[in-house]
Amino acid sequence: MSQAITVLLADDHAMFRSGLKALLESEASIEVIGEAATGDEAVDQTRRLRPQVVVMDLSMPGSDGLEATRRIAALELDTNVLVLTVHAEEEYLVPVVQAGASGYLTKTSADRDLVEAIRVVARGEVYLPPQATKLLLQEYKAAEADEDTSKLQQLSSREQEVLALTAEGFSSREIGKKLFISPKTVDTYRSRIMKKLGLDHRSELVRFALRVGLLKEV
Repeated sequence: MSQAITVLLADDHAMFRSGLKALLESEASIEVIGEAATGDEAVDQTRRLRPQVVVMDLSMPGSDGLEATRRIAALELDTNVLVLTVHAEEEYLVPVVQAGASGYLTKTSADRDLVEAIRVVARGEVYLPPQATKLLLQEYKAAEADEDTSKLQQLSSREQEVLALTAEGFSSREIGKKLFISPKTVDTYRSRIMKKLGLDHRSELVRFALRVGLLKEV
């Protein structure tokens, strides 16, 4: 039989910890080896006990669960944090992932999904409910859009014109006629644009222009 997954429970409500412990200890494959009522205790217990998984509440006195997660991740142990909280994913999902947690689960789903979430996190994988995964993807897409906008602002107005016309499929000669510059100057602008944006191919210029909505302005 494989060795049981060792778990530390971190939650400031003793009765809730007792309920979780009873739920987990009904599973032969999971062993609760410690409990903590504050974020500081969670970090200290993790350092001392080295559990495979810390089930972490976010709202605790002293260092909250988010800060405790950050500190545990910084220990660089073979310990993964699974956040179990009353807070909806929309509020804390991205900060939790950025803090180094390997999973996010709401307490309303604990009776149904906690055991599986612990198993997933213990394997070194990430556990996120489907709706949480969608939120995370949306957040990273928004961050990517912000990065694209920042890059666009590095281009001069003339470079943006050349970029937009290139994305529309005009040749250097055609762009030159529209902007009253030589084709060679257009090529120089395009080369400069690609260097500023860190792109290698014309097709990438087109995708970039579409992402930032530059074609709509032309």
